[in-house]
Amino acid sequence: MATEKTATERAGLDNLAVTIRAAGEGDVVLILLFIRKLAEYGDISDEVFATEDDIRSALFGQHPVAAAVIASVGDEPAGFALFSYTFSSFLGRPGMFVEDLYVENAHRSRGVGKALLVHLAKLARERSCGRLEWAVLNWNERAMEFYQELGAEPMDEWTTFRLDGNALERLASEQK
Repeated sequence: MATEKTATERAGLDNLAVTIRAAGEGDVVLILLFIRKLAEYGDISDEVFATEDDIRSALFGQHPVAAAVIASVGDEPAGFALFSYTFSSFLGRPGMFVEDLYVENAHRSRGVGKALLVHLAKLARERSCGRLEWAVLNWNERAMEFYQELGAEPMDEWTTFRLDGNALERLASEQK
């Protein structure tokens, strides 16, 4: 049985060995770098406000609300996934939500992304999660094709809503 701290996944072409490990507090700078690179890839860099302290607190603080894994090829960090847990009232079980999945350009199409998702699927199964979910930007057809090849299905009948910034403050400030 694989665990976050010891799991190694092998995938890819050219006998490329991809190692997946749980992120540690010493990875905060790398995780934030990957978050910024992911935002840059999605042309949404102006939406990244997280600091190293924010990431450290969220992943390794007194009450962690998320976790991350790092993919490496040899000694070189090649990508990461950041995830948290949800709960499905219909299933009566937890779910795993992948907030971020990023693979360095030099390692794309070489099995790193698949290795990350295989690792997360195993974690979800070990933790009795009823589902593994993530979101993808509508323009990222390459990613959507990759996910569908893995057996993932788009949830077209659902629309995600979000409150943030001023809208969140306005609603939170309303009197009951």
